[in-house]
Amino acid sequence: MGKPGQNKISVRLAYCVKSSLRQGTKTAFWLLKLTIPVSFGVFLLDFFGILNVIAGWVAPLFKLIGLSGQASIVLITSFFTNIYSTIAVMTTLGIGYREGTILAVMCLISHALIVETAIQKRTGSAPWRMVTTRLTASFIAAWGLNLILPVETTTLANNLISETKSFSPAFLKWIIDMSVTTVKIIILVNLLLILQKILNEFGLIKWILKPFTPLLRIMGLPSSTGFLWMIAYTLGLSYGGAIMISESEEGKLSPEDADLLNHHIAISHSQLEDPLLFVAIGYNMGILIVPRILLSIIYVWIRKFEIWIKVGKAKR
Repeated sequence: MGKPGQNKISVRLAYCVKSSLRQGTKTAFWLLKLTIPVSFGVFLLDFFGILNVIAGWVAPLFKLIGLSGQASIVLITSFFTNIYSTIAVMTTLGIGYREGTILAVMCLISHALIVETAIQKRTGSAPWRMVTTRLTASFIAAWGLNLILPVETTTLANNLISETKSFSPAFLKWIIDMSVTTVKIIILVNLLLILQKILNEFGLIKWILKPFTPLLRIMGLPSSTGFLWMIAYTLGLSYGGAIMISESEEGKLSPEDADLLNHHIAISHSQLEDPLLFVAIGYNMGILIVPRILLSIIYVWIRKFEIWIKVGKAKR
């Protein structure tokens, strides 16, 4: 038999796993109910060439920030899909290095708008505000980079991806890709919730986040959002959002704190995996990360200033 203390720890761990699996399964299936229909809709839009038509309509706007009409296809694709799909389109079109850098930053801010906005709505932020925040931030970033990046003629390797002309092979590929995504969502959401529950149960979160407290203050974020901020930065908004939903439903995260965090991670999230995907095809890691962090800090402080004004008017 184990020692009494060991038995108590094992009971607490078992409780964390059991309670997290219930919440994790529920949250994962909620995410899938959003992700699968959106993904299939984009598959149809892409297969029948509708994305190209939409891109043609918005091409004049892109010229104002130094981007070609082709660039609009990349950005519109990112609005509905993930970074993997975005990179596939970029490499297919053979986008140049300078233009690709601007596009990469825009897509890192504004990808998967439908799914990720739905997650942020679930945690208390207005959908229109989250979409506006991400779109304006992406175009501000593009405008700034267009001013400071040197003019270049270098083109990345044009690794063309063969197009599937037949519906059946394309649909089969979508099913395989979506199956992989489904498994990933179910496993990661549950593992993250188990980890979060264990850290809360044993009071470890405050010690992990202690070194980051000064940084959170600079960013304008409450200390209560530290763990969620860390998850969003390392694993992305979708998985960080899953824990945010759990924290909000359990009353551990106030709507005000969640809204401030949402303004930050709407612009700056997944600062590891997503930028590395672009680095792998030749882009600069610093340029992909720094503008998003700076813009996210600015947007959070603007939001805080807006709240202070409202509170001040209410007291009059």
